[in-house]
Amino acid sequence: MMAETFTVGVDIGGTFTDVVAQDERGRIQFFKTPTTREDESIAVVEAIGQLAASYGIEPASVVRFAHGTTVATNAVLERRGARIGIVTTRGFRDVLEIGRQMRRDMYRAVLKPETPSFLASGEFRLEVGERIAHDGTVLEAMQDADLLEAVGKLVGAGVEAIAICFLFSFANPAHELRARELIQQAWPDLSVALSHEVDPSFREYERTVVTAFDAYVKPVIDGYLRRLDDGLRRKGVGAPLQVIQSRGGLMASTVARERPVRLFLSGPAAGVIGAQRVGDSAGIRNLITVDVGGTSSDIALISEGEALIRSEGYVDGYTVRVPMVDVNSIGSGGGSIAWIDAGGGLRVGPRSAGSQPGPACYGRGGTLATVTDASVVLGYIDPAYFAGGALTLEPDRAREAIYTHIARPMGVSVEHAALGIHRVVNAQMAEGIRLVSVKQGVDPRGFSLLPLGGGGGMHVTSLAADLGMSRVLVPRYPGVLAAYGLLSAPVEHEASSAFGQDVDRTSIAAVNSALDVLDARCDALMASEAIGSEALQRLYFADVCFVGQSYTLEVSFDRAHDAPLEALVEAFYAQHHRVYGHCTAGRVRIVNLRSLHRVPAPRVPDTAYAPSRDGEPKTSTRPIVISPESGPVDARVLRRESLPVGYTFEGPAIVEQADTTTLVHPGWHGEVDAAGNLLLNRR
Repeated sequence: MMAETFTVGVDIGGTFTDVVAQDERGRIQFFKTPTTREDESIAVVEAIGQLAASYGIEPASVVRFAHGTTVATNAVLERRGARIGIVTTRGFRDVLEIGRQMRRDMYRAVLKPETPSFLASGEFRLEVGERIAHDGTVLEAMQDADLLEAVGKLVGAGVEAIAICFLFSFANPAHELRARELIQQAWPDLSVALSHEVDPSFREYERTVVTAFDAYVKPVIDGYLRRLDDGLRRKGVGAPLQVIQSRGGLMASTVARERPVRLFLSGPAAGVIGAQRVGDSAGIRNLITVDVGGTSSDIALISEGEALIRSEGYVDGYTVRVPMVDVNSIGSGGGSIAWIDAGGGLRVGPRSAGSQPGPACYGRGGTLATVTDASVVLGYIDPAYFAGGALTLEPDRAREAIYTHIARPMGVSVEHAALGIHRVVNAQMAEGIRLVSVKQGVDPRGFSLLPLGGGGGMHVTSLAADLGMSRVLVPRYPGVLAAYGLLSAPVEHEASSAFGQDVDRTSIAAVNSALDVLDARCDALMASEAIGSEALQRLYFADVCFVGQSYTLEVSFDRAHDAPLEALVEAFYAQHHRVYGHCTAGRVRIVNLRSLHRVPAPRVPDTAYAPSRDGEPKTSTRPIVISPESGPVDARVLRRESLPVGYTFEGPAIVEQADTTTLVHPGWHGEVDAAGNLLLNRR
């Protein structure tokens, strides 16, 4: 008889690392472990030992290991990337600093740079003589000696990575390829990022930024994934390590080390995939997800069962032209620190206590008041059952922190201060939800709110009420949904190239020829995955605009259509009308082409939901504080795993489970559906 096999998903958060293992019959085991901030790979490797010790899952039985990580994002947020140098065409060394001369904050008393010039200050940006024309013609050949002299100066200044950004290299990459060849011969250990490989599209500033970010995080990601690969091998895991990209597809760690800029928002993308799967199980296709972790909240919109993908995203406020799941991240999480500003107003975040020292109630040396401390004071969290009892909280420390830093300065009670913390953080999350819905012309009242992360359930009914939403869908495993989503993430590889031709002046033969080249690139990337190609899906897209327009819309391209170019134009008209509210027929231009190769994950149905014990559900009561006027009220406390299908209850209630706690306010009705999801409806 063959040994049982497992798929494992591990998602790193700011406070906890979530681990989910699923066997071939669909049974789930999960737990949370504190993130090791000094080296996040340590917690992941140790989790393998915990799977074996606690659940009998031997490392050799793991046949698929999927990972979501915040290492790339944190390297930027914490300025822990490599020291990089930029080599560019003569006359273009300051593109990174000049930017687009557009400012979001027009009325600051002290203006701050809005371009990521911290990546490479002036002395680390050098020029060489070379020039490619817009059509790929060589106007000025690159001199090898000039390139070696420039890189030699940068290496002497201590750079660890080089970004090569030559003008119009996407039309002819010969000079960039020669530059890498020379660098590798002279400095074989120096990391190199080429702009035509990272972002083969026009717009010099955007291409320079994303290439510089790629170089900035490449040594960090390379070292992290190497340590993780080695650690998993030592533990006996034979499955290849796969990492989720920002657009929601997995890729081999060897490829991820070469394309690290695609790992921004890696973890949040996995959470959205998990939410899609939960929505399918409940028959709900329109969802807004709010992923509340220890450090931040990530908000996304799923329309008609599909997550929105945008062609560029934001990291630390800077535009990065990488395809990403449309996630809005805000600095509000369970570990966010509450503080009083100079005007005496209560603020929450973006600073976080993280996992070390953590909130004051952790008893690990933290003394500042956090959102988690407020939840403990208000009675929402059982101190003895936090993270399934893995960590016992200390309520007295939470009260002391809130009293010292918030209640006493404001002249209010500890409970009033704790409620204020919750109200401020809820208002910040609600505004984040409006940015992904109302700002894009979507009425959130037609959507269901889905909480995930360790803290999502604590805020969900308050958020829904603030936004006029009447339904909440709580998954079976909300606290580890991002790790759960990794189990069903497809393997994906994408390649793009500039095209730059008007539809009425090109031919389908020219388009197909360009797409064939992109298909070959994707095939080469997919070959590194060691998976069968029988389930391979090929999808094609074009970035399209009207002739004379500056910005594009991504439109699906159907190569099998009888008249593919005509269909592309009609699809562009329809999308332009949906996005901008108007459209008039006119000449259309294809700016970029894109090929996406996808292999769906083997789908293992979850086991049928059943309560963990016979008889009546496990319930109790405890006092909680919902409003300063009413004071403490008795709320029913329900153990999630004991609730049978069809069980109903009314708020106020607390639903506890090992990975999270859900607070149900008065006026909400709860019911367990056939898949084990918890449906909350506002009366």
